[in-house]
Amino acid sequence: GHKYHLELELEDVLDKDSTVNCTAEVLYHLGNKNIAPDVQFTLEGELKNTDEADNVFYSRIKSLEKELVAENIPDNYGNVSPEMEPIHLLAWVASGYVIWQNSTENTKFQLAQIKHVKQVKRSDEYLEFDYKILLHEMLTQEIIPWQMTVLWHPQHGVEVTQNSRQPKQASE
Repeated sequence: GHKYHLELELEDVLDKDSTVNCTAEVLYHLGNKNIAPDVQFTLEGELKNTDEADNVFYSRIKSLEKELVAENIPDNYGNVSPEMEPIHLLAWVASGYVIWQNSTENTKFQLAQIKHVKQVKRSDEYLEFDYKILLHEMLTQEIIPWQMTVLWHPQHGVEVTQNSRQPKQASE
């Protein structure tokens, strides 16, 4: 396959003034589009600790009387309300996994919008969200509907338990 050596600067999404340097090696497997690229990376420095914000969000969602339901994040003008910012960040992290798993040398995906998100009731301590998202394929300008089920707990991180590309009409 093809191997790429990258040097980049990562901006902390919670603290725009904070950056860390990152070096990475990405290996795309020849001929097999069903295998995610191998990624090895090293960070120089630390990103801002999110424990406090994570715990505030977790408590807020756990204390809701009804499961959270929302749509069109960001809205058509690019705005994300402060109370939806953690839902947006969670989708952004989870979509990163989906993008990595579905990347080839000829794709450049980006999360465009959460069309719909619904919290799923659970009996354990995890939060579960069912997302319908739109991925923007930057090279072809295609907008691709995608479904992903995301588990999250502040102490255990994010896990995408299920994801699938959706037919085009699902985004309407």
